[in-house]
Amino acid sequence: MDLLFKALADPTRRKILDELSERDGQTLFELCSRLLMRHHIASTRQAISQHLALLEAANLVVVKRQGRYKFLYINTEPLNAIMQRWMEKKKDDS
Repeated sequence: MDLLFKALADPTRRKILDELSERDGQTLFELCSRLLMRHHIASTRQAISQHLALLEAANLVVVKRQGRYKFLYINTEPLNAIMQRWMEKKKDDS
């Protein structure tokens, strides 16, 4: 769970997740373009790839290959684990 919180701590990574939640299945090029145009995040593709690696390690992003392209998808399941962590305790206290 620590890796999940680390992944969510960075504002650029949160913007990446915002973009993927709005338009899932983007390539790195598409994602970088949207981050620049919509959020004025002018990071290099290498920097965005490093952010994506951490998001993938935290299981928040899933990469699927199709031919020579990699498509990026958001995975919200780990976010449910965060919500349940405290919601279960709240129910038990009631």
